[in-house]
Amino acid sequence: MERVTDVDRAREVLREAVGQSDDLVFFGGAGVSTASGIPDFRSEDGLYRQQFAYPPETMLSHSFYEAHPAEFFDFYRKKMVALGARPNRAHYKLAELEESGPLTAVLTQNIDGLHQMAGSRNVLELHGSVHRNVCQHCGHVYPAEWVMATEGVPVCEECGGPVKPDVVLYEEPLDQRVLDAAADAVARCDTLVVGGTSLVVWPVAGLVDLFSGRRLVIVNKGATAMDGRADAVLDVDIAQAFDF
Repeated sequence: MERVTDVDRAREVLREAVGQSDDLVFFGGAGVSTASGIPDFRSEDGLYRQQFAYPPETMLSHSFYEAHPAEFFDFYRKKMVALGARPNRAHYKLAELEESGPLTAVLTQNIDGLHQMAGSRNVLELHGSVHRNVCQHCGHVYPAEWVMATEGVPVCEECGGPVKPDVVLYEEPLDQRVLDAAADAVARCDTLVVGGTSLVVWPVAGLVDLFSGRRLVIVNKGATAMDGRADAVLDVDIAQAFDF
């Protein structure tokens, strides 16, 4: 296993991996979005280190959403929706690689929609998206901008039912169809690039166990649980690494 801390060498490794791949899959986490200014959860400046009336992991649970919807939406609007964020070089490069051929799927734990904003089309959102907000009674879907313009608990304009963000909260299962599609993509690809995640959030971290292709590359600031399995570990800023 090659461990890389030099950005230029990291770019070389990624160029080589792309050039030798016929079916490349990218699996990304919060670190892809922090390069666009969106805070993560577990880093030194992440949400878990900040002080709130309740712990963030409590406020982002299904039971808290049910018991304290007003407090949930106050936190959600302030900390989970970043409509001003823009894609960084990693997002744009992945979209380019999909357009040119080798990249077949982007698997993301992020809910910000930045991959689609950059131009990626086959994006499997493992934890949902802030850009879909669904009435729990009639199924009408509202954009993030609509939720941000409301106050308190948003209610459907069609039927008056409660509108819930289409994001996976703690205590909720992942969408099985999305998870199955992600598992198929990892199982079939010849190159898997994991980026911006420490691979500690399950069950999605277990997707890496399904990989049996030629090359596994991890791009992450800091160690991950899967470093020992990787062909190369690029301990560099992900936006800089994808600037090739």
